[in-house]
Amino acid sequence: MMRGARAAVSIPAFILTAAFVGYAGLARETGLSLGETLAMTGFIWALPSIVVLTGALSSGMGLIPAAIAVALASVRLMPMTMALMPMVKVPGKTKTWQLLIASHFVAVTAWVYAMKNLPDLPRVGRLPFFIGFGGTVSSFVFVMTGIAYLSVERLPPLVAGALVLLTPVYFLCSLWGAAKIPADKAAMVAGLLLGPFFFVYLPGLDLLWTGLAGGSLAYAATVFYRRRFFR
Repeated sequence: MMRGARAAVSIPAFILTAAFVGYAGLARETGLSLGETLAMTGFIWALPSIVVLTGALSSGMGLIPAAIAVALASVRLMPMTMALMPMVKVPGKTKTWQLLIASHFVAVTAWVYAMKNLPDLPRVGRLPFFIGFGGTVSSFVFVMTGIAYLSVERLPPLVAGALVLLTPVYFLCSLWGAAKIPADKAAMVAGLLLGPFFFVYLPGLDLLWTGLAGGSLAYAATVFYRRRFFR
């Protein structure tokens, strides 16, 4: 676990922290209290879902629609969790509650880092490493978000937005670098092309439809390519 904690001192963690510092400024501008900001940071953790909930609260959206919006923004984490848990689980030894703790830290930053580094570790050391990494990153981000909320009297919206955008830019670069098969890169390209279209014509569901359509197109294109050129 300490090895994972030491690994948390990394560029990805600092980029994520900068994004949450930007979010703290946006949260304060929106009118959220320190407690509400920290509660969302600690319990929701994934920044896109936090931003979605903040926007829902600031627009006066009801509780149920806000919950649905956050759930749709977070559904992307389910396949990531399903891919990661078998990698960290030791059959017959790992307890369910341990996997539940680890699943809380599943977000793009921790997931990309884990998928690149866990295969090089012995299986018994993977779960402690991931929990140490995720717990350290989330704790540091939690503290820095609180400090930023209290110390930044008025962060310019442009600066706050730029800091928040650091995270998706890093996500894209990291996922591209971690892609091991052509289908992964094809899915990202399809998502980049389809994202603006669904944002304009299906606002609110754009992320969901971009993932479904982009992933399906990438899978179909990959299957066609393999059958066409590798028969």
